[in-house]
Amino acid sequence: MLMRTDPFRELDRLAQQLMGPGTWSKPSAMPMDAYREGDEYVVAFDLPGVSADAIDIDVERNMLTVKAERRPVTKADDVQMELSERPLGVFSRQIVLADSLDTEHIEADYDAGVLTLRIPIAERAKPRKISIGVGTGPKQISG
Repeated sequence: MLMRTDPFRELDRLAQQLMGPGTWSKPSAMPMDAYREGDEYVVAFDLPGVSADAIDIDVERNMLTVKAERRPVTKADDVQMELSERPLGVFSRQIVLADSLDTEHIEADYDAGVLTLRIPIAERAKPRKISIGVGTGPKQISG
């Protein structure tokens, strides 16, 4: 088997071993992308190898919290691990959401190891046109 050497990958692996897997009290970070698409914000989290029932999504006020746990795969007794680079344990990310987002209507979808959250922009935060009233002319003050 040929292997390319990458000193940074080895440093990452050693750091992960020293820190150990993420726990519920000290989770590891998960990579994400966030962008605006039309009238909603989209946040995508990479969670390969995590089952959908091991993902927990909470919103409290304007704080969005996503936690997930990647559990080890059970192996037969005669299996000897040669290389293990996929991190196990708990992963978490917290995002402060703007007041202009509608946290009551967040949609979540999990497909091919990617958790996608769609957060609509609140109606009160969308731009609107203000009409200008035209007066009927000068008025006389009587008194």
